[in-house]
Amino acid sequence: MAGPYVDKIRMQHRLFAELSAMFGREVPLYDKSLAVNLVCNRAVCDLVAAKFPGFAMDDGQIEATSAERHGAIRIGRPDEYRWIGRFFACFAMEPHQFYDMTALGAKSQPVISTAFRSVINPEHRVFTSLLVTDYFDDATKERIEERLADRNVFGDRAKSLIEKAEAQGGLDHDDADALIHEATTRIFKWTGEARGHELYKDLCGGGFKIAADIACFHSHHLNHLTPNTFCMDLYTSAMKFAMGEMDEPVFRGRAVEALSRLNQNAGKDYVVLSFKHLDRTQIDALTEAPVMENTIAELIDALIERLKQPDLDLTKYDHAGFKDFTEGPDVDTPILLRQDAYKALTEPVTFTNPDGTTTDTVHTARFGEIEQRGYATTPAGRELYDQCLAAFEKKRAEDPELARRDFAAYQAVQAEAFEAFPKALGELLDQGLVYGKYHATEAGKAAGGSIDTTDLATLCERGYVGVDGLRYEDFLPFSAAGIFASNLNQYGTASTAENRRTYTQEDLEDVLGKPIVDINLAYRGIEARSMLETYRQLGLLDRLDAAERGRLEHDAKGCPVPLEAVTA
Repeated sequence: MAGPYVDKIRMQHRLFAELSAMFGREVPLYDKSLAVNLVCNRAVCDLVAAKFPGFAMDDGQIEATSAERHGAIRIGRPDEYRWIGRFFACFAMEPHQFYDMTALGAKSQPVISTAFRSVINPEHRVFTSLLVTDYFDDATKERIEERLADRNVFGDRAKSLIEKAEAQGGLDHDDADALIHEATTRIFKWTGEARGHELYKDLCGGGFKIAADIACFHSHHLNHLTPNTFCMDLYTSAMKFAMGEMDEPVFRGRAVEALSRLNQNAGKDYVVLSFKHLDRTQIDALTEAPVMENTIAELIDALIERLKQPDLDLTKYDHAGFKDFTEGPDVDTPILLRQDAYKALTEPVTFTNPDGTTTDTVHTARFGEIEQRGYATTPAGRELYDQCLAAFEKKRAEDPELARRDFAAYQAVQAEAFEAFPKALGELLDQGLVYGKYHATEAGKAAGGSIDTTDLATLCERGYVGVDGLRYEDFLPFSAAGIFASNLNQYGTASTAENRRTYTQEDLEDVLGKPIVDINLAYRGIEARSMLETYRQLGLLDRLDAAERGRLEHDAKGCPVPLEAVTA
């Protein structure tokens, strides 16, 4: 950024580092889960280094790559929501996609949402929900709105800093520090203080624990702050082992299965997807070597010894256990997002009553999520995913305890439901199920002028074009609802309004006062721009079919991502 102002992306990294430190102080198990994730990611990197000699990541690089954060907050009033949008804009984070959490059938919740993230640097994202009070009957709606009416989450200092950033296009170092301080000491800080105990009890009793969490507390406290893992199944098993929910022989078997599967499936496409700090030249230079069974066994021996050290003995911490299964696609389908979590902690809360007396009770809302990201799906890919997920959910509903009773059988049921999905990037691209980012190779550039086809698949086969799958940087509402439900011990609850309304993206844009980025336009635009640039570098742009070129130029023009971010 020009001028004396701090770069917004640097501010964003500072913000999330400070939020992570804050959350670690509030929830000690969170810091321990980060430590478990780091040792699991270390084991994965050691496996990848054995498979691809020349690949190397030191502990600092692993920590930096693992430092992506996905948070979640819930907002009560529309004016508060607009302030949140303006706050995140100071950190180059814009609203992406509209999520109607009221329309998820049995998992519906009384919120509509968007995700704030950067269009350029989507490492950090916050799923931000707004309570829709007209989801409730008139009497309950009035009680909620009355409870929220005098809440003042954004103080005068935060508002003035946000307005200053908007007026001058950024903040200097002192003001940036002050705004981050407001975030960690007021806006997102957990206080354990609340009001409206009778409303709280009535909402919880009626199946609306999320509404109670939003309406009765003093801040937009973080519900979770999620790190990135390189191997979901290794991490979840390690957490269960460290938390005392899985014995060593079972963990060893799960770890062998996870790393053996990773060894079998983790080609260069996995390296590109997982390790964004590496450039394409470095990855192309890697050569593959066989990994012996004893190598995996030694990695697991070292992992077990590390997890048995006193600092990772999570049985010493209060916890409510770990989820029984991971949300999202099956382990072999590398698309979208897989999520899991240790369950929400029960924490002490003090309610201040209207007469000045206090009521000490407990509240359960904040949990420890983990995520592993796959490829961004096209509309056709998302439709197939939804079909596979529906088939799986139907099977799972027939035997809800299967994951707990026989995990291998559960995995087999899930794999069968997702059998229709290809597992390799090339097939996913060929079938138009995921988005790619294309580039001309050195061989392609050298052959420019003599290439006799514009067919991308053929160009890739001949080595003239390379392609990386675009990573999914957004959310899955059905999976998020599954996480909510398992943590709150409460599944979705139907609207109690006399006339249930339908919520739209325009509703939330009116609240925000700005448009919400359509993620499909973004992913499709990135792909189109990369294709046009690839054809240009190969000298094929003028030979491209006119209709196809027109479609690509249309998609490229409509891309909300800055051009420099796509071509970097």
